Amino acid sequence: MADVAIRTEGLTRTFGAQVALADVSIEVPRGEVLALLGPNGAGKTTTVRLLNAVLDPDAGTMRVLGIDPVAAPDELRRHTGVLTEHAGLDDRLTATENLLAVARIRGMAIEPARRRIGELLERFGMSARADQRVAGASTGQRKRIALARSLLHDPQVLFLDEPTSGLDPAAIRDVVAMIDSLAAEHGRTVILCTHFLGEADELADRMAILHRGHLEAFGRPADLAAGLWTGIPASLELGGIEPDVAADLVRSLRGVIEVTVDGSVLTLQITEREVLARAVRELVHAGADVFAARPETRTLSDVYFEVERRRTGHGSTPDPRSSSGTQPHIPPPPPPPDTRNTQARS
Repeated sequence: MADVAIRTEGLTRTFGAQVALADVSIEVPRGEVLALLGPNGAGKTTTVRLLNAVLDPDAGTMRVLGIDPVAAPDELRRHTGVLTEHAGLDDRLTATENLLAVARIRGMAIEPARRRIGELLERFGMSARADQRVAGASTGQRKRIALARSLLHDPQVLFLDEPTSGLDPAAIRDVVAMIDSLAAEHGRTVILCTHFLGEADELADRMAILHRGHLEAFGRPADLAAGLWTGIPASLELGGIEPDVAADLVRSLRGVIEVTVDGSVLTLQITEREVLARAVRELVHAGADVFAARPETRTLSDVYFEVERRRTGHGSTPDPRSSSGTQPHIPPPPPPPDTRNTQARS
């Protein structure tokens, strides 16, 4: 379909006896940001390498912009950009020379390429280092040059592996704004691999949680949250009334699922936002001072930690206030894959 940027069905990859990816099926519309999440060894990098035609799958199918990465890797790479966790720049060359080398490989005309390189280096605050050798650049400066390189040919799909690691706060802000702009304003599809859940929360339209190659959850955070929890979380900060008395009053209201007390704060689970308004009216009528009434939104971080809690069967779910459409998809274990193809593409 024209509006689908990435689709995989039963995607599986092994390295010898180790399963790196097991029966993963996802679909990402064009112009969205997918946060690919999970601990080290979850299968995030393997997924990116498969989708960008660096590896062949052992089983399953995949399409990126309608292109089969196995059948047409060169055609695919004309439309994709990649930022790896390590910049991979040539220290002997300047920033401009590093990007010009990539432009030549991609067959770009030199003068338009120079203009594009100048624009990108300025965008990432690297104009002052444009003609200096990369050998003296900091980790953050290297990351900015590598980001410019990944955008050189204006790709339709961008794979970003830890794009803000090593950057200072101002640079992180700029990179996050750039990623958001690429998707929201320019219709680019972004696959974001990150350990920074707050960053993913700010950017992602969808999330995929991997663990040891298995897809633990996939979908929009709000849809996943609706499948994980019953009701809407909310909080009431009170005064002028005993908390236990206030809790009993609120529990009696229709639409209140659960109430817990923590000092002067009541934490609720309610069926709809209007229930919170009814609770405020009843508490005020009973003589309570209501200092704050907040319906909460479950964040991507909340979903991630709840999926992890349910997977392990222990631990607690973080308070939704502190974290910074379907039931989570938990596929059955795949059949043993064919392990004959274990070589990466050149």
